[in-house]
Amino acid sequence: MLRRFRPPPLLLPRSINSARTRQLSLLSWIDFSFFLERPLRGMTMSSMIFRSPPLLPPLVQVGFRDPSFRRRRSRSLGTATSRCLRSMASKAERFYCRNGDSLEQKNECDCSVTDRNAVVLSSVGKSTNIVWHECSVGKLERQKLLKQKGCVVWITGLSGSGKSTLACTLSQELHALGYLSYVLDGDNIRHGLNRDLGFKVEDRAENIRRIGEVAKLFADAGIICIASLISPYRLDRDACRALLPKSTFIEVFLDIPLEVCESRDAKGLYKLARMGKIKGFTGVDDPYEPPCSSEILITAKDGVSPSPASMAQQVISYLDEKGFLEA
Repeated sequence: MLRRFRPPPLLLPRSINSARTRQLSLLSWIDFSFFLERPLRGMTMSSMIFRSPPLLPPLVQVGFRDPSFRRRRSRSLGTATSRCLRSMASKAERFYCRNGDSLEQKNECDCSVTDRNAVVLSSVGKSTNIVWHECSVGKLERQKLLKQKGCVVWITGLSGSGKSTLACTLSQELHALGYLSYVLDGDNIRHGLNRDLGFKVEDRAENIRRIGEVAKLFADAGIICIASLISPYRLDRDACRALLPKSTFIEVFLDIPLEVCESRDAKGLYKLARMGKIKGFTGVDDPYEPPCSSEILITAKDGVSPSPASMAQQVISYLDEKGFLEA
């Protein structure tokens, strides 16, 4: 049975002298003899420490990298225990480097990693310990295969302005020309992916965010993605634009007057909104913020909107001019 001992103070990096560090330092005064005795009972230290989750706090593992600590313990614990400590310290160093979230910022790690295959974990929102995987087939390879460039055509406007009609016509025209496209219609997405969202301000923002992320994936696949939805708030549309590389987000604004849209009312929604049966309806009791500088502007002349074919041709001409219809 090994003699119990009090471990020496930890040698911490200068950059992590904080209340969080002091709090975790208290955990270092644990009974180390438990970890030193356990190998004699048939377990290795690495199997105890590096199982998920680790038994030792990350900052305690930093302490094992103190050379003087290892030298003092090697004289009293013998050669076998010294070798185990050195192995454990080496593994602790790799664990600490690859899991920098123990200090909230991996850049604060003062050790170096020579392993080229070291995995870098990241945190995005509520998702932690995730890794971005790159594939050998990238966006350029997919675009060469399809002989076109991926982009997002974002059609915005009031309800009844003709967004869905333009989206379907544009997709049909592109298909006839031999180009691959896909339509993300606002109502269609709410039948599946966004069926858990309502029409409150925060729900509308999340609706736009999700569709923007999906459209980004289509564009990365080399597909011409046509997103057709009201998207009334300028901030939400700009957030989707920021997701994509410059010039691959093409905003199409159907600037059709409210009177024209309400006179169509193919879904009967304006009538229900005027009767008060629908709350927060865009154009009636909820605002629509028009784009400040859309790439394509389509307007009505003398109260008459252009035909779907002419609007689709206007978009196709823009795509051709900007080089999206070639690899």
